[in-house]
Amino acid sequence: MYRAPLREMRFVLEELLGSARLAGSPHLADYSDELARSVLEEAARFAENVLEPLNRPGDLAGARWTPQGVVAAPGFADAYRQFAAAGWPALGGPPEFGGQAVPRVLVTAVGEFWGSANLAFKLGPMLTQGAVHALELCGSAAQKALFLPRLVSGEWTGTMVLTEPQAGSDLGQVRTRAAPAGDHYRLSGQKIFITWGDHDLTSNTLHMLLGRIDGAPAGVKGISLFIVPKYLVNADGSLGARNEVRCLSIEHKLGIHASPTCVLAFGEHDGAVAHLIGEPGRGLEYMFVMMNSARLSVASEGYAVGERAFQRAAEWARTRIQGKPPVPAPSGPLPIIHHPDVKRMLLLMKSQTEASRALTLYTAFQFDLAEQGSDARERAAAYARGELLTPIVKGWCTELGNEVAALGVQVHGGMGFVEETGAAQYVRDVRITTIYEGTTGIQSNDLIGRKLGRDRGAAMAALIADMQRELQAPVDEEVEPIRQAALEAVDALALATQALLQALATRPDVGMAVSVPYLKLCGYVGGGWLLARAAALAAAQSSGPQGEFYRSKIRTAAFYAAQVLPLAAALARIVRTGGTSVVATDAALL
Repeated sequence: MYRAPLREMRFVLEELLGSARLAGSPHLADYSDELARSVLEEAARFAENVLEPLNRPGDLAGARWTPQGVVAAPGFADAYRQFAAAGWPALGGPPEFGGQAVPRVLVTAVGEFWGSANLAFKLGPMLTQGAVHALELCGSAAQKALFLPRLVSGEWTGTMVLTEPQAGSDLGQVRTRAAPAGDHYRLSGQKIFITWGDHDLTSNTLHMLLGRIDGAPAGVKGISLFIVPKYLVNADGSLGARNEVRCLSIEHKLGIHASPTCVLAFGEHDGAVAHLIGEPGRGLEYMFVMMNSARLSVASEGYAVGERAFQRAAEWARTRIQGKPPVPAPSGPLPIIHHPDVKRMLLLMKSQTEASRALTLYTAFQFDLAEQGSDARERAAAYARGELLTPIVKGWCTELGNEVAALGVQVHGGMGFVEETGAAQYVRDVRITTIYEGTTGIQSNDLIGRKLGRDRGAAMAALIADMQRELQAPVDEEVEPIRQAALEAVDALALATQALLQALATRPDVGMAVSVPYLKLCGYVGGGWLLARAAALAAAQSSGPQGEFYRSKIRTAAFYAAQVLPLAAALARIVRTGGTSVVATDAALL
């Protein structure tokens, strides 16, 4: 049974990040640790009692296509009604349209609970949240007034509609056509891989869609962003006739079976009614507002599923009796959690999940500081850091989520390979997260091609300097080895970054060849830095009333420093030396 890691989440928000300082902002005047605790406790109850019980049945039954539309997995419609009635879609939404003003870091923390309990369910509200963010920043006043209250309340849902059969990640090849028709457009085309593109949870769905206005130039400069409602919306917000949007089929996927992934046809007759968002030709720019929001959310999905896989594996290891482990004076067979290698696997799962959580929430917190900080220079630096870290956490956390879920099967042994234990579902469900919103390779290209390239590494240099400065401070003797390991990893990252920047200046192909190793290096080092910080904080509390919790933080960080951080040295060597060997290999030999 899933138990939301409330104490761990409080530690990260309150002690590691100090998120309560956001309360100084006029936009978050009501925010406090007490408010965050209350929100997290209610979210935990909903995740544990409503969403988790539907996870396995939803996987077995899946969403169902019919000619009239997609029918959600049993229980999902009722769960969504409870979700909306409890006000969860409003969390973090704009207050002027019914939202509750809380920082992004808290929204990200709550999203982990949804992802752990039921990833297939969580994906729908996540995309609606992205649609809200895009409309808030890019929509007209009339569009905001008409659409945002119903998205924020959860009355309607939103989607992100990009992919076409011939245009996967290369959005410059989008062909969906939009013809002007008075105050709107008539749109025709076909889109694939649209998550929650059709369902029976709400009365309407707003599709945020990329298309090309007639006469627009080829490539990304000719792409615009449109709102295409499933049902037309009257001026008073009531629903009109069905728009020309039809779900042709849903995909038969490896995992997340209860999340309908749709093939959508637009405008099969007269053209679907579509409303332009912002200016023509800026669609990809606007869509990246949604995409970057989704990338941070997907990062949390990686370790959210990892957390659930860890909990199930630990529960299995505590009760599964097999063999006689080499413990002092064994009295007979014991649960497998006493076997050293099982403990090693569980610690790998636990430490990497905690590192992923810390780095993702730290990234979300940077965006809060960028919006709420009192000093313009601080806001700019925080935004640059959040932008820098977004592709890192999206790529690294989802890659680790896959590793952690696979370890969960390994802990179960042969029992993990059969569906009845539930361990295999996490492997199937989490697999998509390294692909959603751009594969790990796309994230790494973004990291070194845009984030490093646009400022010649200035944002990364500032992050490295902050990590080095903090890790040079003296700590308790117990956590000194953790501090030293983290500092050595940061120094390796600094040297690798210098080498990468030199390569990008002269041989971009060599630099691109090691982009994924560099992204992973950044993740391991950033996670190690935050776990070292956590260990230093915990050392001061380890003899107090919650000593066992804090001692566990120190043990987890020590394991990460000893058995995970050494990967950073190997990745740093690859970044410094490995690119040439890749580009020198003839493709015909592969």
